[in-house]
Amino acid sequence: MAVNVLGLVVLLICYLIIIVVGILAARLKRKVNGTLRMEEAIVAGRDINVVVGIFTMTATTVGGGYINGTAESIASSGLVWTLAPFGIFMGLITGGIVFAGRMRKHQYLTMLDPIQERFGDTVVVLVYTATLCGDVFWTASILVALGTSLSVIVNIPLSIAIVSSSLATVFYTMFGQMISVAYTDIVQLIFIIIGLGLSLPFVLTNENVGSISDTAEVWIGQFDVNMTSPWIDLFIAMIFGTIPWQAYFQRVLSVRSARHAQMLSVAGAFSAVILAIPSILIGAVATTADWTNTTLGSSPMALNQSSMTLPYVLHEFTPSWVAIIGLGAISAAVMSSMDSSILGSSSMFTNNIYKKIIRKKASDTEALWIQTISILCVGVMATLVSLFVPIVYGLFILAADVVFVIVLPQLFCAVFITRSNVYGAITGFLVGTVLRMGAGESLLDWQPFIKYPFYSVDAGQQFPFRTFAMIISLVTIVMVSLFSDLVMRYLCKNSQHNSYLVSGGGEVNTQTQNIGSHSSHHPLISF
Repeated sequence: MAVNVLGLVVLLICYLIIIVVGILAARLKRKVNGTLRMEEAIVAGRDINVVVGIFTMTATTVGGGYINGTAESIASSGLVWTLAPFGIFMGLITGGIVFAGRMRKHQYLTMLDPIQERFGDTVVVLVYTATLCGDVFWTASILVALGTSLSVIVNIPLSIAIVSSSLATVFYTMFGQMISVAYTDIVQLIFIIIGLGLSLPFVLTNENVGSISDTAEVWIGQFDVNMTSPWIDLFIAMIFGTIPWQAYFQRVLSVRSARHAQMLSVAGAFSAVILAIPSILIGAVATTADWTNTTLGSSPMALNQSSMTLPYVLHEFTPSWVAIIGLGAISAAVMSSMDSSILGSSSMFTNNIYKKIIRKKASDTEALWIQTISILCVGVMATLVSLFVPIVYGLFILAADVVFVIVLPQLFCAVFITRSNVYGAITGFLVGTVLRMGAGESLLDWQPFIKYPFYSVDAGQQFPFRTFAMIISLVTIVMVSLFSDLVMRYLCKNSQHNSYLVSGGGEVNTQTQNIGSHSSHHPLISF
């Protein structure tokens, strides 16, 4: 089948509009005085108003995985197992209430700042590695989703679709960084609303689509009581796993006040759950449509292609021009997620790894160049993974679990548990990693070496192992920190006592007392 020229032209126009908006936003909004250049690059000079903040928060959340994944889950598993929209809704509200105001009030640049302040460089490198894996695998998975969508509607090769979309996103992100990302998110969100909003009436009124009420039992799904534990585990992971991502905190930290940070988080939660409705309806349509009259001949679910539910519904049950506009919505959604991910990872590397560990005396100009190069490197990594790794989605699921199990306890303790320290953080990191990796991952054909209660060969892990691992990691950080605190205080006390005996209460004792009075500034015993 020949390439759909009209679709290709529309897609290129969409990309061109987004790139131009990104470049113009960077030129018009970049400040000459008043803020550091790195602060502009990472958090847009903390000058994003609340309306733009809500747009960029919503666009980042309502990404390609969110839109495609919701339709897929509705069609294959039913609404009761479609946890992402509702989990993300509750996660953003929780993040806004618990973290947003506090993080913005401290004027952090990245999510890793409080972790680095409390636990030091070693822990930051470990946590950054986990977050980088999450961002790269997430970006790769949505690039694959976009590539397959383009191959269905426009009929261009998968590799060309992935590389061209990646290049466009990396280009405007490198040029304007957070300023460009925030304002292109507005355009991308408009594309998403128009594309899905226009497609929906055509889909619902197509002659080959019956009433979704007739198949309500299928697309709503049935809750299996025996699966209560895994359901709760996934829901908790979805809620709290929404929070510890730099893409989220980058928006929280870019607005003008702590109050605005909370507002955009809560408003973004409501906007995101509303924008899940078109995908839910499209997923429902896939269960009631007569697929025998389509080019597929059978439903995507029957063909084991449920991940393609949304693009196939648009392609088969809307006019060609409507499907192309709907594809523009998918493309915009992917770009809005990708730019956030690659900017987030590069910002953490530049601010927390390069400037605070590798080159502490680096100038802002040097750091800005490193930031730009980092954006390119992360984008290239994600693109290569999407092209050459056949199990991208499985890697993303594992990385997202690791972020929930490891990064969340580290962030929570750094922000709220004042007596946590580096010993507890490292131990908690290791314990959480072992507990999660030990559970295995079926999507990667990774067999478990820890068989939790209720494990079976056929059903796999039935125990809420994600939540369990996260809680144990958190408790480990606190308990080991408290224990190491007691040990350090005991050693310090004995050291001072022995010095006093040796010196006979003279000058040496005064020196040890002075050392003791400043010991609270040592990073290993700072509480």
